[in-house]
Amino acid sequence: MRRILLASSNPGKLAELQSLLGDLGVELVLPEHTGIRVAVEENGESYAENAALKALAYARQAGLVTIADDTGLEVETLGGLPGIRSKRFTQKPDSSDAERRAYLLELLRAFPRPWKARFCCTLALATPAGEVFFSEGECAGEIIPEERGEFGFGYDPIFYIPELGKTMAELAMEEKNRISHRARAVWQARPRLTELISRES
Repeated sequence: MRRILLASSNPGKLAELQSLLGDLGVELVLPEHTGIRVAVEENGESYAENAALKALAYARQAGLVTIADDTGLEVETLGGLPGIRSKRFTQKPDSSDAERRAYLLELLRAFPRPWKARFCCTLALATPAGEVFFSEGECAGEIIPEERGEFGFGYDPIFYIPELGKTMAELAMEEKNRISHRARAVWQARPRLTELISRES
């Protein structure tokens, strides 16, 4: 089975991608499974730049085709913030997901609802030879002031999707993988990934 590296330490992302790509006959692995450590400073000015920085660094170090994504929550009322700084939004460098959600809600309380928002994801596929291919996905919704749901991670418990009547964290994996920003980016990337798997085998 062909191994594909996911340039992340997030088990939630691994579970999502395994569900989306399992039928391709690949084994998705995290860096910890390969014994490599790569320090990547996500200092790009776009989702694509950050995704490419991670994907290339890990692909070259591990010698494996690598998937990396950069995902951000963009809130209309805040002019698109937190955006590419979604994981580094608070002043505290090691903030938890819960602390980031609380900080966002604190900022939003000064504004009237609805707090329209969207998740944006750019996926980068990189080869050890330095090739990079991109795909993108979005999911529109709004931020709500109370957390709901036990699935997902990050801002999922306060990201509400009106047409479904649920937050992202209330969606089971199968449902989330039909509509999420990351799922849409992965589906767009599947033909290229299939080609790379065939070529690298």
